[in-house]
This record gives sequence, C-alpha cells and structure tokens, in this order.
Amino acid sequence: MTAVVLPALAALGVYYAFTAVAYGWRGLGLAPALERPTRRPVVRDWLVQAGLGDVRLRDFAAVMVLLLALGTLVTYAVFGAVAPAVAVGLCAASAPLASYRVRRANRRARAQDAWPRMIEEIRILTSSLGRSIPQALFEVGRRAPDDMLPAFDAAHREWLISTDFERTLTVLKSGLADPTADATCETLLVAHTVGGSDLDRRLEALIEDRIQDTQGRKDARAKQAGARFARRFVVFAPFGMALAGMSVGNGRQAFQTATGQTLTLFAVLLVVGCWLWAGRILRVPEEQRVFDR
Repeated sequence: MTAVVLPALAALGVYYAFTAVAYGWRGLGLAPALERPTRRPVVRDWLVQAGLGDVRLRDFAAVMVLLLALGTLVTYAVFGAVAPAVAVGLCAASAPLASYRVRRANRRARAQDAWPRMIEEIRILTSSLGRSIPQALFEVGRRAPDDMLPAFDAAHREWLISTDFERTLTVLKSGLADPTADATCETLLVAHTVGGSDLDRRLEALIEDRIQDTQGRKDARAKQAGARFARRFVVFAPFGMALAGMSVGNGRQAFQTATGQTLTLFAVLLVVGCWLWAGRILRVPEEQRVFDR
C-alpha cells in the first residue's frame, strides 16, 4: 500500500509545484478549466442588425402568438374551416420574422453603402490631417447614417469613461453587429496598439474590398428584381382566387367539407413551400462575422 500511496503523493506534489510556478494556479483542486470565448447569440445579433436590439425575445414571441391567434380566427370566420385557418394563422405568425428580414436587409444595405465612405474619411483624417485613431473614428461616427448613430454614441461614452480603445471597439462592434464594422475596428485596434505607418495602405485595401463586395451584391439583386416580383405575385394570387371562388355558388360550403379542407390545407402548404424554396434560390450569400468576440 505504501509503495502506491507515496509515488502518488509525490506526483501530486510535483503537479502542484509546476502549475503554481508555470501558471500561477493556487488551491488544492485540479487546474481551472480554460474558458472558451463566448459568442453572442445569433438571434440577438439578428435583432441588433434589424434595429431591434432593445426588444426582448419573449416580447417578440408574444407578438407571434398573438398574430397566430388573430390569423386563425379571421381565416376561420371567412372560410369556416379549421385546418386552413390554422395553416394561415401559422403564416400570419411568421409576419414579424418577414418584417424583421426586410428591416435587417435594408439596414445592412445602408451600412454597406456607408462604410467605404466612412473608412475613406478615417484614412484621410489619420494620414493627412493628423488625427488620432479614436478621434478620427468618433468624428466620422457623428456623420454616420442614423441607424448607426446609437452604436457610435455608446462607444464614444465608453471611451470617455474608460479611455480603453479595445473595450470601446467591443461596444461599437456589439452595437453594429456588422462584418465590415468588425474588420474596420480590428484594423484600427491593431494600428492603435502596435503602431506603424501602414494604416493608410491597409484602410485603402479595405475600402477597395468593400466597394467590390457592395457593387457585386447590388448587381446580383438587380438581376433578381423580376424573379422577386413574380415570387410575391404568385403568393397573393391563390388567395385572391380562393376569395373569388367563395362568391360562386356554394363555394363557402365547399371549403367546409373534409375534401375542401384537405385540398385547401394542401394548397396553403404548397404555396408556403414554394415561397421558401424560391427564397432559398434567390438568396445572396451573406458575409459572416469573424471578429464578433
């Protein structure tokens, strides 16, 4: 027994001595687990990008439940059929998500248009006019689009309180939740921390990259304009035909039969499926955030 216990205690002593000297760990327990960097929830990033960063998720869900009930009741009052009413209610519940997607797309498009100009102004202020990097960033931020002003104001307050540029840029990236903002902030942080004379060249390369990316996305959306219009038209046409059919003969009673409900439910699901499938085909790949920690 002694032959086993003594080597084990000796090994444990060596472990404690090494970890205390090499890593500064204290205590009798095992080494603390390495903390993994946490990522912001994807849903929260999406809400921030849509300008709904202050909206709580449960409030968002409550609105969806309310629209589900309202859409179901209205459709049942019109058609008198339970299954189609529930299906349409589910579609109505997704209206906040659709509205969010539109708001998010519009905000991101405005940000993509604004960032090349803003980066160019930062480059001029830091290289030609001798502004410090934080001063140039906040001066340009005061002329940013209205959607971006709250994030720049919050970052400026953080800078005035802490004068910690890294924390300031973390606040700015969190408020904007934008890939271009992440890349710009990381470039400015490296230049501010390490120094060097190549900031002008780096910002110029970033501007060129952003201009090409923005122009490519605009060209892709312009080519899809006709297909997007047809996608919206095809969604509303079946509902118009259904309402017209109700006014012909015993159309409303036909929707209340088992066959009528089954066919109506199948039609609603088919329209929704086609809408989602077409949206997936027309989707322009989005740039992902890589410096969001």
